[in-house]
Amino acid sequence: MERTTAFASEMTWPDYDAAVRDGRTPILIPIGSMEQHGHHMPLHVDVLLPTEFARRVAEQTGALVAPPFTYGYKSHQKSGGGNHLPGTTSLDGATLVAALRDVIREFARHGVRRICLVNGHYENSWFIIEGIDLALRELRWDGITDMKIVVLSYWDFVDKATIGRLYPNGFPGWELEHGGVLETSLMLALHPGLVHLDRALDVAPARFPPYDVYPVRPEWTPCSGTLSSPKEASAEKGEILLEVCTTGIVAALRAEFG
Repeated sequence: MERTTAFASEMTWPDYDAAVRDGRTPILIPIGSMEQHGHHMPLHVDVLLPTEFARRVAEQTGALVAPPFTYGYKSHQKSGGGNHLPGTTSLDGATLVAALRDVIREFARHGVRRICLVNGHYENSWFIIEGIDLALRELRWDGITDMKIVVLSYWDFVDKATIGRLYPNGFPGWELEHGGVLETSLMLALHPGLVHLDRALDVAPARFPPYDVYPVRPEWTPCSGTLSSPKEASAEKGEILLEVCTTGIVAALRAEFG
């Protein structure tokens, strides 16, 4: 039957079963966080963005989008402002690893053999890899050796030419983009009603020493919670990012999954 949704959770179980049991349909799993994103954006930015990229990619590739991980690993001060900030609600690494391992094993049980983890929260990265490694090891014990998993973060598909278009006055670097032009532009394009750019603080890019201190030193994080200014964000820049990243992800999955 003709598929009417890209989201696996919106399907009946017989329709889902028919779609995935032969292993041909990839499953895309968005992985985000509940994390502060400044005075101008909501706490679930890192869930909304990878979920939308996954949806767009699924519509072009025939994949299905799984329910997202809505909590992620702890916010690091140099990439997310720090786990001490109000609103940020995080998992221990072991919790995230165990949950991801379980979900991968369950999809394998359904017949799925192609999975893509679409990450929207930088700090998840190494825990995603650990969850995958443990899941694949346990699946091999059960005789399942044909699983293939792709891990990607949407921002890695932004090339130098696009960076030049988005940041004509200079690029602060990905490590300082938390709550800045990239995420804010995407949110303006996708969810403008959730963005209050008039409340954004025009802060200078954060400056950190070449080491970390724990407990964190709150004064190192700009008062906005963002690590650079979002003032140059626009919906037009968001549309550019949507096109570039979606095209890149689709090409990557076609190369890896066929």
